Amino acid sequence: MAETNKRSSARKRKQDGKARLLLFRAAAWFIVIGVVWTGYLLYRINGYDYNKEIPPADAGIVLGAALWDDVPSPALKERLDYAYELLESGKVHKLILTGGLDGNGSKLTEAEGMRNYLAALGVPEDKLLLELKARSTYENLLYSKPIVEAYQLNSLLLITHDYHAARASDIAHYLHYPQTTTAAFHTEVLSPVKNESREVLAFTKWELDKLLMTVHLKAD
Repeated sequence: MAETNKRSSARKRKQDGKARLLLFRAAAWFIVIGVVWTGYLLYRINGYDYNKEIPPADAGIVLGAALWDDVPSPALKERLDYAYELLESGKVHKLILTGGLDGNGSKLTEAEGMRNYLAALGVPEDKLLLELKARSTYENLLYSKPIVEAYQLNSLLLITHDYHAARASDIAHYLHYPQTTTAAFHTEVLSPVKNESREVLAFTKWELDKLLMTVHLKAD
């Protein structure tokens, strides 16, 4: 009886050891895959070419960011100031301002806050086209596309920060936009580490969403 119990205990220890080894290997592979995936996304996020020539385009799409008390946050002001430069220099003839209510207490949509900021700089309102519903980068571009089509805009600049450029460009490609070029810049007001970390998560979510939409497991 004692011998039987010893053999049973030994088998249990062996099985427990195998289970722990399998769990360790699975965790190790998960970590390796996570590190490789993160490195790949950081390569794409940091791959924006600042030396490329920004071509003229029919319009620029200013991708939304937060309002603070109904006025653009410092990050959104950066995007708007760059969009204003592009408009004033003749690189674009119109600006699509895209963004809905962001849920932080602002009474204006992001697009309305952007319009007010640019109007205060002297931009005529007929140069500004508003998209008022979007709450994500995907929705920014999804809901802006009918405006692009209605105004027969055949070339576009995607105006955003450099860390955001790769994902925005990929979404525009997925949505079959006409000729698009990212017009991006490096932020002076945001933390690179914080925003690149958030962008890795956002880019991962986008890749999963894109896969699910491609195989029709999620609605566009």
